[in-house]
Amino acid sequence: MPESGVSRAQHIRTTDTAPQGAPLPGKATAAARRTGLLVTLVLGGLTALPPLSMDMYLPALPAVTDSLHAPAATVQLTLTACLTGMALGQVVVGPMSDRWGRRRPLLLGMAVYVLATALCIFAPSAGLLIAFRLIQGLAGAAGIVIARAVVRDMYDGVAMARFFSTLMLISGVAPVIAPVIGGQVLRLTDWRGIFGVLTVVGLLLTFVVWKWLGETLPPAERHTGGVRDALRTMRGLLADRVFTGYMIAGSLAFAALFAYVSASPFVIQEIYGASPQTFSLLFGINSVGLITVGQINGKLLVGRVSLDKALTCGLVVIVAAATALLLMTSGVFGDVGLVPVAAGLFVLMSAMGLAMPNTNAQALMRTKHAAGSASALLGTSQFLIGAIASPLVGIAGEETAVPMAVVQLVCAAGALVCFLGLCRPWQRPSAI
Repeated sequence: MPESGVSRAQHIRTTDTAPQGAPLPGKATAAARRTGLLVTLVLGGLTALPPLSMDMYLPALPAVTDSLHAPAATVQLTLTACLTGMALGQVVVGPMSDRWGRRRPLLLGMAVYVLATALCIFAPSAGLLIAFRLIQGLAGAAGIVIARAVVRDMYDGVAMARFFSTLMLISGVAPVIAPVIGGQVLRLTDWRGIFGVLTVVGLLLTFVVWKWLGETLPPAERHTGGVRDALRTMRGLLADRVFTGYMIAGSLAFAALFAYVSASPFVIQEIYGASPQTFSLLFGINSVGLITVGQINGKLLVGRVSLDKALTCGLVVIVAAATALLLMTSGVFGDVGLVPVAAGLFVLMSAMGLAMPNTNAQALMRTKHAAGSASALLGTSQFLIGAIASPLVGIAGEETAVPMAVVQLVCAAGALVCFLGLCRPWQRPSAI
């Protein structure tokens, strides 16, 4: 049985809060570093699994439409189904983890994820593929919600904000390599082989969680109530205007990001004529931008600039980039070609490195008493709004990128308005 995660969490908190000038003994410090690195890698793997599940599949979307003889809008529903499953699954898994601990619900979810992913390999129709992707999302939600809850169990304040940025570095590798891997898998086999690779990844990650991720929620801190108590807790969280503001702002920013994820395979490949490999390269470059800005946020800004100021900057840049994309794709500047559009997408994606970790950190900062339920609400809101945005980007067919830009601009502007209107950062002294 793996070492208790409770002792790990307590030990890491000790190292984070020790006064400067009074370091721990050498062996304790080394052990804390090893434990912290191990937990970071495991949690990074869990948060990387959802983008890996979606982004590795992106280069294959046009091929899936041909293979299953389904329209593009129907095939895009396979993404929507996965997102919807991840949203609904978090509502269930979050309260479960507050009641029974983090470890058992996580292992169960991972096992079901592996089974559902394997079934996707053999889907004979778009309808069944959508159904299997829904189950895959429902089960994969365990990794998302519990990873965030574990971070809240173990960290607070500046340390938590920095840890979220570190997780973005690790999980951000997935969007960089996933389309590249997907593109190369398509050279060797068809889209079904991508789900074969994901099945193997799921099995390996399940083993890693079982072997090395201990329990981080002590029995004394667990909620003993049933469904009614869980709903009461969630109602209390939603009644917190500031928490709800961060939740909605982060969710709308995520929807702007997912409008790009859902539409870009068709925009880049079908409208601008790029190959799957070129699309994968551009997608990877955009992900590098997101990772880089996320690390600037965690390593340079946190502790020097308030999270609200960094968040405001990120949202303003996203709005500006979405506005530029709408002007370009609607023909205001004539036929601009792929390079300017790709540059606009790069700026938009990079600014997500300021928006996403800071909304999560600020929201969870207020919810120590119910980290699992709070994480569930954050994730459910993000994935539900993202699932709504996904089919809208293809509403005008495959010949125009305007719907993508419109959805991105509406979501980005809505995120900024909700943040300023509900969180009202100028009214609250910011400690970090």
